Amino acid sequence: MINSERVDRRLRELGKIGYRESGGVTRHAFTPEDRAAKDLVISYMQEAGLIVREDAVGNLIGRREGRNPKAPVVLTGSHIDTVCDGGIYDGGLGIIGAIEVLQSFNEQGISTEHPIEVYAFNDEEGSRFSFSMFGSRGVIGDLTEKDLEIKDRNGITVAEAMRNQGYDPNKIKDAVRSPEELKAFVELHIEQGKVLECNNLSVGIVTGIVNELWMKLIVKGEAGHAGATPMNLRQDALVAAAEMIQVIEREAKKTGSTVATVGRLNVFPGGINIIPGLVEFTLDLRDTSQEVSDQVEAAIFKDLARICQERGVQLETELLQRIPPAPCSKEFQIAAKEACKKIGLQYFCLPSGAGHDAMQMVNICPIGMIFIRSKDGISHNPAEWSSREDCADGVSVLYHVLLDTAVQV
Repeated sequence: MINSERVDRRLRELGKIGYRESGGVTRHAFTPEDRAAKDLVISYMQEAGLIVREDAVGNLIGRREGRNPKAPVVLTGSHIDTVCDGGIYDGGLGIIGAIEVLQSFNEQGISTEHPIEVYAFNDEEGSRFSFSMFGSRGVIGDLTEKDLEIKDRNGITVAEAMRNQGYDPNKIKDAVRSPEELKAFVELHIEQGKVLECNNLSVGIVTGIVNELWMKLIVKGEAGHAGATPMNLRQDALVAAAEMIQVIEREAKKTGSTVATVGRLNVFPGGINIIPGLVEFTLDLRDTSQEVSDQVEAAIFKDLARICQERGVQLETELLQRIPPAPCSKEFQIAAKEACKKIGLQYFCLPSGAGHDAMQMVNICPIGMIFIRSKDGISHNPAEWSSREDCADGVSVLYHVLLDTAVQV
């Protein structure tokens, strides 16, 4: 039903943009690499016969008209950016796969009642500004002027980066879609975990997406001379932060479902012979249950307060984002199961431990996600890989789900 060679070729072509000698790919939002990737995807959308446009927040959209242009639109797609030194399948598969489905519809003369649009969302990863899902936030109307003032490591704000790429930050509301004009959003993605591989299955049906809490924690102690300050008189911010990080790991392990990660650590002043006076680190906390996540968060910060008192340091926190869990619709799950049966695929139902644009889109329409197997569960890494056959299986399931959702006529 789909052209797997075309899918594989386009994935590899897209993967050459932002390619590094390490073997990974880096495409951050509002960069020349990001622009080049969008231009290539535009060419694919045009080859597929889609009507192409870009919205006010940098999302790329390809539309295939339905028999009833006024019917609610079925959305599909994924993101075009990558993490630093990432792989070629994360995000790219969902875009290339969706374009392939609509190109196949056109080649086979299939028409649908509802229009279908492919979204190549802008800045899902949040790698540049530590603020993820920028494009899908724009679609649901969740971007603010304050968000546009967030800076990257070079001090460039989101608004400045937008202007440098020809977007007007004052028009972000033009990207908003209303629930009345949308029927559903379906995203194809690699699993980024080992569940499907451990079950020897190529395709998974996602039941829901975990919550996502991102915070920056700042520990303030007192810098001092490494040789002249006795151990019992120190207010070492790094030692305190190290103990806090152990607390985070310990509390997350207690539930069996929670995951917590400290992915960034900055130490100041940073001298070999200076007691650290200030430490910044990040917290990424996730669970399928918001209630459990809240309980873990509370337990962590209760213990962090104790550490501050015992070690004579202060703790400041900055909330970067707090996104609740996102359930996938029952209707989608039924359609995905039927699609697997039609093409003779076994499937596995599982939650998504990673965040996706779908968890923003659930605020304005029902969502669904299809996973394919990731080799060794590796993602956000140059070694990220999924076989051509597994990619084809995922795109084939997407084919039938979109056909069912958009209603063939």
